[in-house]
Amino acid sequence: MSDGGAPVSKRHVQKMLRQMASGEPVEVAPAMASMKKLARLAFIAEQFGYEYADIWQGGGPQGNGYVMLIVPDPRPQARARAAQNWAQYPNASDGVALPPVVPEAIELLKARITFDITARYSDKQRMVLAGVGTVPLAVLLGFTLSAGTTAVVLAGIVWAGLIALVPVGLVVNRRFRAKYAALLQAAGFTLVTDQNGRPRYVPPGGHLPGHGNPFPGGT
Repeated sequence: MSDGGAPVSKRHVQKMLRQMASGEPVEVAPAMASMKKLARLAFIAEQFGYEYADIWQGGGPQGNGYVMLIVPDPRPQARARAAQNWAQYPNASDGVALPPVVPEAIELLKARITFDITARYSDKQRMVLAGVGTVPLAVLLGFTLSAGTTAVVLAGIVWAGLIALVPVGLVVNRRFRAKYAALLQAAGFTLVTDQNGRPRYVPPGGHLPGHGNPFPGGT
């Protein structure tokens, strides 16, 4: 199964659809997942009564992967689409017999997901996180290269060097955010602010994802 060079494993689709049958929010965290793969999974979820809600880092054994949250979509049109697709693709849970791909929809989901990742923290918060997060690496490198007082000095130099690169990362992050914001705006998405003060984009006539069970009678 693939779309634009972004294969999605049948196992991941099976697991996601099986969890969705509970009607509860589901966290999707496939290892080594790209934005395109996550968008493809979100698209499949949308065909069966769920909607993309949010994304953050923290998945995988090293904690550096992505975790995507999908939640039941209570809107009547979403429930109708889910009922129609379950009727037309009753074996969808096998991860193969699925509704056809809509590339444009996946691209917009990818844009939303990427924007949410880049807008999750402000520049000030990213500076603080970088300052704290680079300390262990700097200390490790310092004591790997030397010992004693020299190691401490080297660790300080390494840390300062890493911090000097942070502004470059911030510029790249802002460019990505602006690129996907422009794409979403052109598609009619609306910029809103969530309860945590984060900027988010919602589809035309849409809303920030809520809760509800699209499978009130089971699937």
